[in-house]
Amino acid sequence: MKNIYIIGVGLIGGSLAIDIKKHNPEAIIHGISRKEATLDQALALNLIDKKATLEDLVHADLVIVSIPVDATVKLLPTILDKVPDSGLVIDAGSTKEAICKVVENHPKRRNFLAMHPIAGTEYSGPSAAIAGLFVGKTNIICEVEKTAFKLQEQALNLFAAIGMRIRYMNPESHDKHIAYVSHLSHISSFMLGKTVVDKERNERDIFDMAGSGFASTVRLAKSSPEMWTPIFQQNKTNVIETLNEYINNLTHFKTLMESDDFEAIFNEMRNTNHIKEILNGIN
Repeated sequence: MKNIYIIGVGLIGGSLAIDIKKHNPEAIIHGISRKEATLDQALALNLIDKKATLEDLVHADLVIVSIPVDATVKLLPTILDKVPDSGLVIDAGSTKEAICKVVENHPKRRNFLAMHPIAGTEYSGPSAAIAGLFVGKTNIICEVEKTAFKLQEQALNLFAAIGMRIRYMNPESHDKHIAYVSHLSHISSFMLGKTVVDKERNERDIFDMAGSGFASTVRLAKSSPEMWTPIFQQNKTNVIETLNEYINNLTHFKTLMESDDFEAIFNEMRNTNHIKEILNGIN
């Protein structure tokens, strides 16, 4: 894969660019963005070798789509229209059902691979890109059987080279499970941050009391609303289901507090401590 085009050279796209270039020094990384300033920054940071446009995709060996998921749904059919028969298109979106659906009958469906690398930080843009972001991280691949075998093989070799673990899942299961372990986490962080920011308007010293626990819990509230609003929209049904369960748990906890049942609260927290064993080894 010599000619690689990255649409959206931010945290994920830029980090992929760094690692791909490390393992494939001969590759030419082309950047595509609706913002010229983004491409200028990506060039200055040596994330890409050249600027490009969608019309240049006729020369692509590999296209990586790393833009908000609503934009991916709109743009993906056009991208597939333009790539050569030998080209592979990969998206890195955090939802998969709508993305897979929009190209299910595309003549070049065999040229597309849906993936979701479970990696990232709360930062965005080209300056957020870091080397080694994907080492040891899980990469979920959906509907692999719909991708041409030769292109599958090329993609899997690339993922292995940059250190990813592979997990296969259908798009519906992916979106349901990711609502619990990712989307709900972001909503919780945003809303905790909102609660404290709203309160801070009247109590100016509240942040003087904030420790590392608060900082780590609201870390995700620094994430991009431009990226996360479309994710919540595309995964609305699953997100609402998880929110209902979460709200029920919060309401139950509040009821225990009101009834002074701190033994039950202790037991709830002790039982939840089991999550340490589940998450052991996850960075």
